[in-house]
Amino acid sequence: MVERFFSAPQTDLHHAQSAPILLLSGPPSSGKTSLLFQFAFNSALETHSSVSNNGKVVFLCNRRRLESKPPYLSQGIDPSSDIFHRIQMKYVDDDEGINKFFAAFHLHDKFPHTVIIDDFGDLFDERNCQQRYNNPRGRDLAMVRILALCHNAIIHANETGPCKVLLSDTHHGDSPRLLFIYKRWISSIYTIKGDGSGSFLLKNNIYSGSALSQRMRTCKILHSSSISCFGRYYRRWRIIILLVDLFTQSISF
Repeated sequence: MVERFFSAPQTDLHHAQSAPILLLSGPPSSGKTSLLFQFAFNSALETHSSVSNNGKVVFLCNRRRLESKPPYLSQGIDPSSDIFHRIQMKYVDDDEGINKFFAAFHLHDKFPHTVIIDDFGDLFDERNCQQRYNNPRGRDLAMVRILALCHNAIIHANETGPCKVLLSDTHHGDSPRLLFIYKRWISSIYTIKGDGSGSFLLKNNIYSGSALSQRMRTCKILHSSSISCFGRYYRRWRIIILLVDLFTQSISF
């Protein structure tokens, strides 16, 4: 599934399997939105070429943030490709927008193949959540409730066809600040870490019971330029996967 964050051959995508809910976490300005956008494109490419032609890709984000920091597109992707028509952009301002989306998820005539939420944690305003729940940990409570709602919606959707959710969040240390919350609902967590030389390590932690499996990839932005897509300007990036599998290991708690 790591390959889906990069510009991978179409044949590689059909063999990718994943947990129904994924998390991509990384420090500020580490390319999270760009990786999400590549994931969206690859998912749309898969549904476009599949026999079932199942569903679209829904990309939820804050419009102001997206336009102020537009994502990169991988080199070789045509911004005029019809594949982009299978990606539906949906703009939300806060956690209430996410709540409404998943509360009405069962009303879809055809469920999306993939739902992507950019900057998930930033959609929860701490003061508003504290006031809403009359609790100093209101933000944590709000996140737990929406993750539970999201989990139930995706489990229901998977009864009729494949459907997954990918969230992104920003962390300022070595791991997501709310990892203890995310681990309850998300078994596959990807973390980005800079190596100080312009490269980024992408590590996949898979939580299953008392075991933790890790895989690591590294990528580097080599070139960027502006291109137009969806009527807006996006930057192009060129990625090289320097190490296919840096390591794979299992850790028991």
